[in-house]
Amino acid sequence: MNVLVINCGSSSLKYQLISSETEEVLAKGLCERIGIDGSAITHTPKGGEKSTTEIPMADHTDAVRLVIEKLTDEKVGVIKSLDEIDAVGHRIVHGGEKFASSVVIDDEVQKAIEECNDLAPLHNPANLIGINSCKAIMPKIPMVAVFDTAFHQTMPKKAYLYGLPYEYYEKYKVRRYGFHGTSHDFVSKRAAEIIGKNRDDLKIVVCHLGNGASISAVDHGKSVDTSMGLTPLEGLIMGTRCGDIDPAIVGFLAEKENMTADEVISVCNKKSGVLGLSGGISSDFRDLVTAADRGNEKAKDTLEAYAYRVAKYIGAYVMAMKGVDVIAFTAGVGENNQQMRVMIGEYLEWLGTSIDTEKNKLRGEEVILSKDTDKVVTMVVPTNEELAIARETVRLIK
Repeated sequence: MNVLVINCGSSSLKYQLISSETEEVLAKGLCERIGIDGSAITHTPKGGEKSTTEIPMADHTDAVRLVIEKLTDEKVGVIKSLDEIDAVGHRIVHGGEKFASSVVIDDEVQKAIEECNDLAPLHNPANLIGINSCKAIMPKIPMVAVFDTAFHQTMPKKAYLYGLPYEYYEKYKVRRYGFHGTSHDFVSKRAAEIIGKNRDDLKIVVCHLGNGASISAVDHGKSVDTSMGLTPLEGLIMGTRCGDIDPAIVGFLAEKENMTADEVISVCNKKSGVLGLSGGISSDFRDLVTAADRGNEKAKDTLEAYAYRVAKYIGAYVMAMKGVDVIAFTAGVGENNQQMRVMIGEYLEWLGTSIDTEKNKLRGEEVILSKDTDKVVTMVVPTNEELAIARETVRLIK
């Protein structure tokens, strides 16, 4: 079975065509600037070279049509016709309390996703556009929705309720939802496999550290807490997101800077995190490490603050689960930034775990960083959300 995985943004569309039998990526690509001047599609077939073609895309339906053309092209294609696509898996950011697992898409499901638009106004409408565009081009092909929030729906009330008047939860479903669930699920499963154990027998902390970052506590196979909240703004310091702050700061800055609350929230989402904390050096950790090595104090402070926040959350989740067996690093920073892993690891020694200097030099590979004699296994597990979406799609379609 060939599964087309779609991740749709407001003006972009990422795709991968995956063979479920071999789990190989047959082709992948990105449509950018959809509906904007200068739109282009970048396509990379298995074993072939990446190519970028500037071509007008008025909307996402145009983009999907171009994706199919690339996949079936005589020179750069990997399939002969649309008939060789057996299913489509869509990444959906917010499923609210409506979806605790992936589902086959029908009209009722689409309506329920739309009802979650208030919870993710930047993401869910774009995800729905992707679904409708695929239905227009591939009306007979079954489609599955895989939700970022679904894995965390096992959290108990004590973890997801906020200290606000309960009526806001009843009326508006204001609560912690968590995100990156597809990644946390995939990585925690794979971490257990690597050490030859069943996830249902383990207590695992997953550290998804990328431009967007979150941590989860996976207790015997279930997410019992996670750092992101109602939106992806809560939790860790991230690339451009502030993470946890005193909510009174929003009103304070609105008054001092003559901004609206929405404008302050925009600053919190787009101009904060390591980008803002470093004084605008970069949201890329490679640039921050380079700056810190050259003596830039703001870069040093930023990296230390980031590592400290990650370590605090790990500690909190060890307490929440009353123990820990595995700590897994994943995503761009977690998989590739050896210095950040060392900085975080220094806080974890009291748990009875360590980071081997030589093993830590590896980038983007599965590796156990701790010693065989350590009480807690610390490892790197590269995430693969697209493969996880493809697996969920196959599970439901078959």
